[in-house]
Amino acid sequence: MAQLQGLLLPILLLVVFYFLLIRPQQKKTKQLNQMRNSLAVGDEIVTIGGIHGKITKIKEDMITIEVGSDKTKMNITKWAVGNVTNKEVEEKK
Repeated sequence: MAQLQGLLLPILLLVVFYFLLIRPQQKKTKQLNQMRNSLAVGDEIVTIGGIHGKITKIKEDMITIEVGSDKTKMNITKWAVGNVTNKEVEEKK
């Protein structure tokens, strides 16, 4: 019985860490992956570096975006997309 009580505290701490740290991080990662997989041509995005642009072409892992008033084209990878701005506006309406 004493051994069971000695294991109870570490097991309890692991359960608490799972629900407070690991599970929320997994949910956030899943949402990011879902957002990046649902990107479409015409979406306005913000990269993790802070670049605002509009998607013009999507390949497997690469995205071409137009940036600025002179419509400079940039190739970025999908994981560099941090946020989709035009979908948030549509959801609020």
